[in-house]
Amino acid sequence: MTPAPVRKEPESDIRVLMRDMGMRARAAAGPLARATPEQKSKALAVASMRVIADAPAILRANALDLAEAKDLSDAMFDRLKLDQKRVDGIAKGLREVAALPDPIGEIMAEWPRPNGMRIARVRVPLGVVGVIYESRPNVTADAAALCLKAGNPVILRGGSDSMHSSQALYACLRAGLEAAGLPEGAIQLVPTRDRAAVGEMLTMVEFIDVVVPRGGRSLVDRVQRESRVPVFAHLEGICHTYVHSAADLDMARKVTLNAKMRRTGICGATETLLVDHAVAKTHLVPILDDLAKAGCELRGDAATQALDKRVVAATEQDWRTEYLDAIISVRVVDGVDQAIEHINTYGSHHTDCIVTADAKAAEQFIGEVDSAIVLHNASTQFADGGEFGFGAEIGISTGRLHARGPVGVEQLTTYKYVVRGTGQTRP
Repeated sequence: MTPAPVRKEPESDIRVLMRDMGMRARAAAGPLARATPEQKSKALAVASMRVIADAPAILRANALDLAEAKDLSDAMFDRLKLDQKRVDGIAKGLREVAALPDPIGEIMAEWPRPNGMRIARVRVPLGVVGVIYESRPNVTADAAALCLKAGNPVILRGGSDSMHSSQALYACLRAGLEAAGLPEGAIQLVPTRDRAAVGEMLTMVEFIDVVVPRGGRSLVDRVQRESRVPVFAHLEGICHTYVHSAADLDMARKVTLNAKMRRTGICGATETLLVDHAVAKTHLVPILDDLAKAGCELRGDAATQALDKRVVAATEQDWRTEYLDAIISVRVVDGVDQAIEHINTYGSHHTDCIVTADAKAAEQFIGEVDSAIVLHNASTQFADGGEFGFGAEIGISTGRLHARGPVGVEQLTTYKYVVRGTGQTRP
């Protein structure tokens, strides 16, 4: 199979295009729900092999995207860029999802009733998934793989910046579907850059069962505001690392530097550092030095500025900002209660970490921080489905309904009740 060409449709034709894709996805739902675990795994394994074989073509396509990219921040440019290592990582992710246990048909719970009936809660596909994302071409493969494994047809609307890269990866995914005898409608990539396609997806309640936005606040806000389809919310990652008074200094330095600077453009990157007043002089100064030497801009409160002349004054907006860049806001706090209050006030309920050797303080932090992911003595950059053993993720859900945290295969399923009787009637 070869991918469809990048199309620029007249606006009047966008609705026809999207409705046609919706119908094909809905038609694929039944066959995909009945597909065997072997078929789904084969499709992903073949796609993985094609990614490796087509790596030169994928990198050439990515070079076109990079050449056309305009007005992108360094972080967004990094998200868009592929190299051989990242292409190998995409192939590895496909293999890892293929190797996951198939969730469909799993009996989640089963119990008898006094009248002799047996009731079982059985895992089933969620339905047709629409994924709307920006820049990152790896999402094309990750989202398709997870949806396929969970038995869900998927309509992918990638960012216009990554159109060539996504098309090249989509060709590999279609080859996998063909090899496994699965319907082409199981994975579809919207072949137009026109933003009207997003608007259509958000109204296609008869064809799409859930929409997953993955991108910046403007995209997520639009989806949540306009969608008539249920949404897995993925808000920005205003993530915190809190260095408690009982933190080991070497650990605090290592964890903080990694949490901020490993990759500044991902949603799990720490954006605000909180340090206890009791260890500000011993811990904060060397941590700031590490960050500054790594090229990070420092913005802080008055107490932080007093300790390091490189720190510029933080504004109220800094505490609410996802920089996605080599910038960090820093505040000195008076203990774990104030740290928790700051995080719950300014954070986005995404990912937050405490560094401490005090088990009681750690448990208080874990219990009271209202975030999808809470870590103790580990970098916030572990906020990733692959690191959780999910193989990949569609995104980090910061909502409370159905899915929270990394959205992997299991989170892309729902359940139904199966009741088995022997002729019982209700009195």
